[in-house]
Amino acid sequence: MDNRAEVREFLTTRRARVTPEQAGLPAGTNRRVEGLRRSEVATLAGVSVEYYTRLERGRISGASPEVLASLAKALRLDDAERAHLFDLAHAASPVARPRRRRNPKSWTPHPSLQWTLDAITAGPAFVRNGRMDILAANTLARAFYKDTFDTPGRSPNIARFTFLDERALEFYPDWEMFAEVTVAILRTEAGRDPHNKELHDLIGELSTRSDEFRRLWGAHNVRHHGTGFKTFHHPVVGEMTLAYEGLEMEAEPGLTITIYTAEPGSPSAERMSLLASWAAGEYGETAASSQGREESRR
Repeated sequence: MDNRAEVREFLTTRRARVTPEQAGLPAGTNRRVEGLRRSEVATLAGVSVEYYTRLERGRISGASPEVLASLAKALRLDDAERAHLFDLAHAASPVARPRRRRNPKSWTPHPSLQWTLDAITAGPAFVRNGRMDILAANTLARAFYKDTFDTPGRSPNIARFTFLDERALEFYPDWEMFAEVTVAILRTEAGRDPHNKELHDLIGELSTRSDEFRRLWGAHNVRHHGTGFKTFHHPVVGEMTLAYEGLEMEAEPGLTITIYTAEPGSPSAERMSLLASWAAGEYGETAASSQGREESRR
């Protein structure tokens, strides 16, 4: 896949975001561009204007790690943006190998992975890929994302739910923030895995069906999504503020285990307990039947 347009748009939007004052340069009075000029970025990065112009036009293949690091510093990129720039350069290399991908419709977790998820009983725990398909989940995660799982004929997908399901507007009290995070995760994955047809199909679907997705996608923002707090409004138990941790799976590169938990003794913890009780009644029989089928195959 030719990623020159991705490189061009990413560098252009990052350059427009940096003011001369932030870069320690005189602002002047006759500026016809937003942010820095190409010549200013080139000076800050220690390369020629001609070479930087070539990079910004998308011809990033062959750029050395030293040049990329200097460019990241000149554009004041954060850690996620810096990694994204290196991913774009790697993808442009003629010797770059496509990542190994799993079809979310056919991939099944190893029994030990499902046992691990099921052993987490105080909060939702699930495995997702870079396009935000939920590939495996414990009972609480199924209950927590009940509306996301309610997509007959499709694998549960957090991005599709966020932008194409009206129930997301209630589930996410700060919908705009969740939407921005979702797009940034997809943009980051697209930089890491530009040959992923399933990912590009999803992006195309969301771009066609959602004006908000199309607007946010055009910002070219990326981010690392590892830890923090989020507030949700669950349709059964109400509002919960939860801490989350995202853990990269060493045995399955590209997959992440996400675990949500509530502060002990908090109202959110009480509501999580209510959700667990509701889930036991809603999914308990199904879970027991599934476990019985698994044991019968041994």
